Amino acid sequence: MKTTATTTEPRSRLSAKEASLFLATYADRLFSSGSTVIRLEKNVKRIAASLGMEADISILPHYIYLTVRDEGNRYSHTTAISIRGGGISFNINTALSRLSWDMADHKLDFEQARIALTHIATHSGALNSWLLAVLVGLANAAFCRLFGGDFVAMGIIFVSTFAGYLIKQLLMERKVDYRLVVMLCSFVSSVLSSADGLFHLGTTPGQTIATSVLYLVPGIPFINSFCDMIDRHYICAFSRLTDAIVITCCMSAGLLGGMLLMHEGMF
Repeated sequence: MKTTATTTEPRSRLSAKEASLFLATYADRLFSSGSTVIRLEKNVKRIAASLGMEADISILPHYIYLTVRDEGNRYSHTTAISIRGGGISFNINTALSRLSWDMADHKLDFEQARIALTHIATHSGALNSWLLAVLVGLANAAFCRLFGGDFVAMGIIFVSTFAGYLIKQLLMERKVDYRLVVMLCSFVSSVLSSADGLFHLGTTPGQTIATSVLYLVPGIPFINSFCDMIDRHYICAFSRLTDAIVITCCMSAGLLGGMLLMHEGMF
């Protein structure tokens, strides 16, 4: 994490520098976990108000610029922090939002909030990997049924999704580029799901192939980009939309590769 700062302030019980660095780290964690910009702004301003300060924040695709000042504009501190990125986590997102409300309700002082932020960043991860893979597999099987797949297709989709999601987690732990991860997982899932048509196991092979990669669709980035656009955060909206389109293209490339390899079509 890189930071740069400019400051003019007297000695104070809680300096603007401390508040600025805390809020910049908080904003980085919240943005990386999949928050919209409007939610991030509200949370940061809520925390700043609880500290008796004001905050202005500017978010770019790779950097966050945050200025904290007292209500009388007597002293201020500006921090620039590089966004570390990371996977979307509803657990972290929810915990960070709860932290902002706890500070606003004065349930936590600054030191307690700083400890809580560190704890959230390190201990609020996803569910058990195997359980999560099972749940994702069941969800994708339900999508297969929703789009007209038979029960055989649902079983095949569960297996292909389960395998693809485990591979995704394994590669993500090894810090492999997410675009390559999506392409490989899409390829593996499409190859496994082609068993329906190759071995004539069911009556809906087209639906099996078509729904085999739905678990990789970047729905949250698409939704966040739309929300940011509505709130006129056009730079972040365009960045997130571009990322979502690139991920979708990688998913499509993997699906196409699997279909070509197995000589299977969707219809």
